[in-house]
Amino acid sequence: MKMKTDLYKKIKVVKGENFVTIEDSKNLAEYELIRLINDLMNQSDVKNTKNINILVESKFSEQVDSELRQNGFKLHDENVTVRKELDTHITVEQFYPLKTLNELRENEFKTIWQKSMEGSLNAPSSLNIDEQMRSVEVELGPGYKDSCIVAYEGENPIGVIMPHIEPGTKEEGRIFYFGLIPEERGKGKSKPLHQQALASLKNQFDASYYIGSTSHNNKPMLKTFERNGCRVLERNKVYKRKM
Repeated sequence: MKMKTDLYKKIKVVKGENFVTIEDSKNLAEYELIRLINDLMNQSDVKNTKNINILVESKFSEQVDSELRQNGFKLHDENVTVRKELDTHITVEQFYPLKTLNELRENEFKTIWQKSMEGSLNAPSSLNIDEQMRSVEVELGPGYKDSCIVAYEGENPIGVIMPHIEPGTKEEGRIFYFGLIPEERGKGKSKPLHQQALASLKNQFDASYYIGSTSHNNKPMLKTFERNGCRVLERNKVYKRKM
């Protein structure tokens, strides 16, 4: 029992309405990760969850891949994780007017959010828009509406940013979602909007650093990270098991 407890101290388990995500596998030895996979699949509450995601750091061998596939997982994507310190002034090249979910109807926000996901270079979510909205509410807690933000240019929505403090931490800034609607892409708006999201993390949410991630296929977002001074921390294969 102690071995299992020690394993769970080394990783991060994120539970939402219809999903469980396992992060920080880099802290485990390979035999520990294999033991963890088997232990998870013996837990009825996890095993019966609609969606299970495990982020596997690139250092692990094909044995881990084989173990996951035997337990019903499929390789979904490969994510690049970045970090940026927020201890200095953040330059924002252009400020876009913002409205939070406190100022918008939920259906209006979900419509714009769903539109910003169209044609995304990230792998599609296993959850529908209502399930994703519920997951935001469950994961971020009572203040979730402050993190659900639409950016505008004039009267027209151009995209969605969702800055927040990572639950369980006091200073780790994350952006639950970042995206422009299709007709606003390729116009140089991603870099300043991302800068604005980082400034919000620092000034409104009191984050001291930012952790972000995107698919290795999402070259525009990777370029935005680079241009805004983020450094690559790790690369993880994303395995999913869907009921």
